[in-house]
Amino acid sequence: MRDSVRKVYHYTILVQNKPGQAFKVLAALVSAGINLLACTGTPRGRRAQIDVVPDDTRKFNAAVRKAGLKFASKKAGFLIQGEDRPGALADNLKLLADKGINVAAVDGLSAGKGRWGAIVWVDPKDVNRAARVLRAKAM
Repeated sequence: MRDSVRKVYHYTILVQNKPGQAFKVLAALVSAGINLLACTGTPRGRRAQIDVVPDDTRKFNAAVRKAGLKFASKKAGFLIQGEDRPGALADNLKLLADKGINVAAVDGLSAGKGRWGAIVWVDPKDVNRAARVLRAKAM
């Protein structure tokens, strides 16, 4: 079975680096019914950066406006999911490499129960070409 690939968008928010701040942001999204495909957090001195990849960007943008949250840095990437196997990520990266598309970042993991997933980020100038190479579904 071929891996599924879909185009996704990444958003970033900076909050104070203290207990409860990530919870406040995520609680606002949960209360609006937002499903996240990915979420990471990183300390940045007195601030902390929260990165999210929402399942539905229109619903996410409406919820963020309503909650008064200041997300920025929308960038496109590709969520790849499939049956776990040796070389699953490498196979997809090779498709991009063979077409001269540089990968800017990768977030990958085993999803358990024989599944894997990754988000592959490319330079903005390469998003459309990468979408064609990976046969990404537009969402």
